[in-house]
Amino acid sequence: MAFLIKDMISVRNLRKLYEEFVAVDDISFEIQKGEIVGLLGPNGAGKTTTMRILTGFLPGSSGQVTVQGHDVFEDPIAVKQAIGYLPENAPLYLDMKVEEYLEFMSDLRQIPRRNRRQRIREVAEQTGLSKRLRQEISHLSKGYRQRVGLAQVLLHDPEVLILDEPTSGLDPNQIIEIRSLIREIGKKK
Repeated sequence: MAFLIKDMISVRNLRKLYEEFVAVDDISFEIQKGEIVGLLGPNGAGKTTTMRILTGFLPGSSGQVTVQGHDVFEDPIAVKQAIGYLPENAPLYLDMKVEEYLEFMSDLRQIPRRNRRQRIREVAEQTGLSKRLRQEISHLSKGYRQRVGLAQVLLHDPEVLILDEPTSGLDPNQIIEIRSLIREIGKKK
């Protein structure tokens, strides 16, 4: 039986406390399919903390958070399967070649072996990495490393993408390229 999920992401009265320190203070919002949303605020405002809660990597102190109808606090594994998360500093294995890394991440995401090569080719094309697959990640520019991080986020074809400062540290041309890529991906995610 199919059911309609009203909001891709729904946050109601979310709070996160670290002992006495309030990191996230009673925020609420909804995000629909196809929307590209940015969290804006000064350093220490709770943006990264909110994203970590949305992805199930950090528990909230109170409130309700759902991603594609899955409660983040009650079913974090289903949430992690529904999203692609790229933290600010993408955790890449610099001594691996791009293709090896994507193969490794495909294995972790349990992408069936019969589909892996095709899926890696698709995300490499989508992220502009097709000509870089045989290069060692340590030899890539920061912009191409961001693309590798984005490619691994897309491997399992998640409906929801959460990207924490995906253009941080990039030069102006790379920022334009990554933003354009995000806009293109955002048409379907």
